[in-house]
Amino acid sequence: MRKEESGRSLIEIIGVMAIGTIMIVAGYRIYDNVNQRQTRMIASDTLEDVAKKTKLLYELSGYPDGLNITKLDNDGALSSTKTPIGSDWSVAKINANSFKITVSGLSYDECEYFKLKKTDWATNIKANTNNKCSTGSNNNSIEFTVQ
Repeated sequence: MRKEESGRSLIEIIGVMAIGTIMIVAGYRIYDNVNQRQTRMIASDTLEDVAKKTKLLYELSGYPDGLNITKLDNDGALSSTKTPIGSDWSVAKINANSFKITVSGLSYDECEYFKLKKTDWATNIKANTNNKCSTGSNNNSIEFTVQ
């Protein structure tokens, strides 16, 4: 006499769970990549906006000695003083004709992204002091020189 089978076997259940896990992990990675890309694009647009507004405000009269985030916020060049990416940022005068925007607390990938990004608003982009991004570190910085 033959026994009838009903339900699923343990192997089938484990297989379905494995496929589900793979799909969840792949979905998370896609989401994470899209989120990182969007964050970098927004940060890049914000930095460009700050550079252009700063030039518009001070280019003709020369950049003031006390040029910083607070001064730009008070003069209306910023919509927010919060760092667009990383853990900190600053704006400082280099000379009467140029200033720099420094963003610090960047991961290696963020550092490489900004180091390699071509911009029409920054005349020079420098990563850290040696122009190299540190792997395995979230303490990289990028300096944009604007003339």
